[in-house]
Amino acid sequence: MAEDPYSVLGVSRDASDNDIRRAFRRLAKELHPDVNPGNSAAAERFKKVSQAYDILGDQEKRIKFDRGEIDAAGDPYYAFTGARPHDAFGRRRSTGSSEDIGFGDIFSDIFGGARESRGGRFSNRVNVRGQDVPYTLEIDFLEAALGTRKRVTLPDGTSLDLTVPEGVDNGRVLRLKGKGRPGLGSAEPGDAHVEIKVRPHPEYTRDGNNILLDLPIRIDEAILGAKIEVPTIFGPVNLTIPKGTSSGRKFRLRGKGIKNASKNTTGDQIITVHIVLPDRIDESLSYFISEWAQTHTYNPRTKES
Repeated sequence: MAEDPYSVLGVSRDASDNDIRRAFRRLAKELHPDVNPGNSAAAERFKKVSQAYDILGDQEKRIKFDRGEIDAAGDPYYAFTGARPHDAFGRRRSTGSSEDIGFGDIFSDIFGGARESRGGRFSNRVNVRGQDVPYTLEIDFLEAALGTRKRVTLPDGTSLDLTVPEGVDNGRVLRLKGKGRPGLGSAEPGDAHVEIKVRPHPEYTRDGNNILLDLPIRIDEAILGAKIEVPTIFGPVNLTIPKGTSSGRKFRLRGKGIKNASKNTTGDQIITVHIVLPDRIDESLSYFISEWAQTHTYNPRTKES
């Protein structure tokens, strides 16, 4: 587990950006492998200092760390909430209130031209894993339920087809190993964390692995019974409505819900029927109901009818 970056740099939590920058410059100059050849302890501490500055030297990361949204390694404690980076996979931008200085600028200031001995590259003895990058992908309800493939743009500008597994839920984070920011030196790149946002459906609602559907029926279908075609995520099926069906009655279509691949189970579709009267009640319906009411004592608000 990465150490607290404030402790690594030896600064307080209310330290200014300039204080943090000065602390890093001092430690980097003291610990850099080019200054301490063969000193593994100094190299290890230099990696920790570099990682700490990567968090505290970036205002957005520092705020997230202070809030507990990311850990000392820059990894999220929980799924991202949908904030999309301003450019491809969140390259750091200037805040306008303070100077945005990266590792390259500071190393250039500290070591000058001596750092350019390898074609302008930093010593590959400095190995710091690349940062993970958040990304948000919006998909439709049916795409989430049945699975899909979506093209996403990666940090290096390339694209790939991302397989979204069937049954993925809103807020699920898919990890693309090695598709984050490049590492420093010969270290491996970070990962891309793709958070899935599922758009609501006009008819379906998800409840765990079950799908809920409200189904309007006519008064004659409720009284006399009927066979009605109803939609499911797999296509339409016929549902038998028994005689005397009341509003609010629920019907279960087994196996017509969301597939849970990890448990090898599939949820159900639960249909709730609602009797919907016509917009205009004609005379024949009114006459029939009034005649029926005069000869029947049925009252749904009493226990006996």
